[in-house]
Amino acid sequence: MIRVRAGQVAALTGSELRGPDVDLSNLAGLREAQPGDLAVLHNPRYAKFLGETRASAVIVRPEHVADSPAGRTLIVTDNPYLCWAKVIALYAETIRVKPVPGVHPTAVVDPTATVDPTCTVGAHAVIDAGAAIGPHTVVCPLVYVGRNSTIGRDGLVYSNVAIRENCTIGDRVIIHCGSVIGGDGFGYAQDGARQFKIPQVGTVVLEDDVEVGCACTIDRGVFGPTTIRRGTKLDNQVQVAHNVTVGEDTLLIAQSAIAGSTTVGDRVVMSGQVGVHGHIRIGNDVKIGAQAGITKSVPDGMNVSGYPAMDHIKARRREAAAMMLPEYINKINRMERRIAELEAKLGIKHDA
Repeated sequence: MIRVRAGQVAALTGSELRGPDVDLSNLAGLREAQPGDLAVLHNPRYAKFLGETRASAVIVRPEHVADSPAGRTLIVTDNPYLCWAKVIALYAETIRVKPVPGVHPTAVVDPTATVDPTCTVGAHAVIDAGAAIGPHTVVCPLVYVGRNSTIGRDGLVYSNVAIRENCTIGDRVIIHCGSVIGGDGFGYAQDGARQFKIPQVGTVVLEDDVEVGCACTIDRGVFGPTTIRRGTKLDNQVQVAHNVTVGEDTLLIAQSAIAGSTTVGDRVVMSGQVGVHGHIRIGNDVKIGAQAGITKSVPDGMNVSGYPAMDHIKARRREAAAMMLPEYINKINRMERRIAELEAKLGIKHDA
């Protein structure tokens, strides 16, 4: 439950209030909303429900104002989804359990580690020698923070996360359950018929405001760091190999994998199950379709998809052509039979 007025929502989000300044007590979907609820219309396909919803207020784009019945309270903005997200953040603050600073009696903190007094360290967490945890950071139960690794202020590390030695985690970083930061990169040299392990002596750097989803793996560099720059977000089950650099405000969506020594630019959107070859560069503002295979560098601003990945429009045409292949094969077979019949009638013989 929230207790807020529509005018407060408009002021908080920089939006325009149209209609009565009503009280709001809950958030709900457009179709499920009841009186007292705040809803949002961010996808135009649901505009037909705007006239039917029972919500007391709706967040809409300017072009949808005319679709709403007269007298309903509207919060008008060019970016309804962002407005909605800010309201949810406000709601989350009202229900979030505030962590109690302190170290749980079952946690193990090495005497040489530094844990700010405002931190929360949960049950059975291990903070190894020389590690440092910044102010107001929460380390949940069963987390391991390795030797000489550092976590900045206002961070949140959920249970069963392992942060290996010598890693640097910035401010306001969130790492979800089961992720491994700084595991060994996959590096081997052929020694006759056997594989010789290449020691991975680099590190990992997660800059400020990075978020890492559940069960992600970010490998340490062979030498130097694997780096995830400010504001980038990783979905669940993302693999980032050794010595990769990922730029600012990039989105890496579920089950994507980036091979070693690749550079990914700023504001890239990498959709689910994308595979990226090593030692290439993906430019700034690139969008990559789901399950694409990136085998070579991609210039700034391109929209690519398919395997091997190419310009999205060309990839769609290639897929459309491939879908027609069975029909073309049948046509060719019929033509060949017809030609053979005509040649037989004409007495045309071919040399063996």
